[in-house]
Amino acid sequence: MRYIENRTYDELKVGDCAEIKRTLREQDIELFAVMSGDINPAHVDPEYAKGDRFHKVIAHGMWGGALISAVLGTELPGPGTVYLHQSLNFHTPVGVGDVVRVRVTVREKRPNGHVILDCLCVNQEGEDVIVGEAEVIAPTVKVRRPGATLPEVHLHERGERFRELTERALRFPPLPTAVVHPCDAASITGAVEAAAQKLIAPVLVGPEAKVRKAAEAAGLDISGFELIDAPHSHAAAAQAAALARDGRVSAIMKGALHTDEVMGAIVKSDSGLRTERRMSHVFVFDVPHYEKLLLITDAAINIEPDLDAKKDIVQNAIDLARACGIPAPKVAILSAVETVYPKIRSTVEAAALCKMADRGQIKGGVLDGPLAFDNAISRDAAATKGIVSPVAGVADILLAPDLASGNMVSKQLVYLSGADGAGLVMGARVPVILTSRADGVLARTTSCALAQLAVHAGEAPQ
Repeated sequence: MRYIENRTYDELKVGDCAEIKRTLREQDIELFAVMSGDINPAHVDPEYAKGDRFHKVIAHGMWGGALISAVLGTELPGPGTVYLHQSLNFHTPVGVGDVVRVRVTVREKRPNGHVILDCLCVNQEGEDVIVGEAEVIAPTVKVRRPGATLPEVHLHERGERFRELTERALRFPPLPTAVVHPCDAASITGAVEAAAQKLIAPVLVGPEAKVRKAAEAAGLDISGFELIDAPHSHAAAAQAAALARDGRVSAIMKGALHTDEVMGAIVKSDSGLRTERRMSHVFVFDVPHYEKLLLITDAAINIEPDLDAKKDIVQNAIDLARACGIPAPKVAILSAVETVYPKIRSTVEAAALCKMADRGQIKGGVLDGPLAFDNAISRDAAATKGIVSPVAGVADILLAPDLASGNMVSKQLVYLSGADGAGLVMGARVPVILTSRADGVLARTTSCALAQLAVHAGEAPQ
């Protein structure tokens, strides 16, 4: 255990010194901005300072001043020190990756416990960063205490991983997309924003008067988009499916209608968009406390899939993960326990799916299961239970045993963990952007990016 111990006024001598060394990390700047509210673009905006050596720089010296305070409070004089005054001059900015050595030296002892200390911060090049002095009241009582354990801090930039997906998608031309019944503000805004980002080239399909009214209410200009009139939502869904069958669009985007309406048109055996593959929905989540994207399937379409359906559901998710840039996605097949238990059907099916992957019936991913949720996404949980697996604790894809459990896990991630989600239906002739009525613009535009990546999986950008 590390202890911190002070030096009392009587123990201090002129010339006594103490120092610490720190490397400035990008996380330090972000945490400082969160704590202080200092969002000076010279510190936090990479576009503002692009190409400049002062990008991501602490130019005001408060970080260095905080380090000086840390030395005074923990090293010299240490616990019990009362900080009275400081006078600091800032000579050289400190950037990400710079190593700063902070030293305080006793210069003068004054009556009533007052001490003057020289303060110096030097970077790895030997340049003076901060030069100045501090006046403190040194402690008179000896203190030796265990060092405090600081809380672990996690910083998460919302939508960061989704931006990476969007950047990948923007390497391709805008995707011709039928937007079905965009008759409310959320759906028309999502389509227009995705078009503005050059992710899709929308074809609006729905009652013309309602679509125009929704756009007008949202303050949006849709004059540049093709608008195909359809009398109602069912007709709009059928028309969108026909556009996809005829090759006029490469994706379908759900608007202000129920999922069963749009999917009803897509799954029709005579006029839909069926393939030999079972259709399934795949959520893609950016979870603050998870180290990478997390896919969950199926939480929207297949209610109680059997083994044959799960084979296709897994393959659909693997295909989308690979399109997102995950070369060999790790698939955790979820159940309540991590051993095969005949009375729990999902454990038996998990074992069967793993063997199917071994035999080449499921391709492109690494499967393991059954796994409980905790040991699928937590290395610590997996280690505690003695699970040795290439998937446990580091899963890219979670296969839920049924729709209800998948839906609950997905919504818990959003409402309890602050996750952002996007989603796509795979297994049809074209990807289906199946957004929820509660989804915001980020979810809708990222879902469009997913569709773009799914369509162009394995292709080189044009």
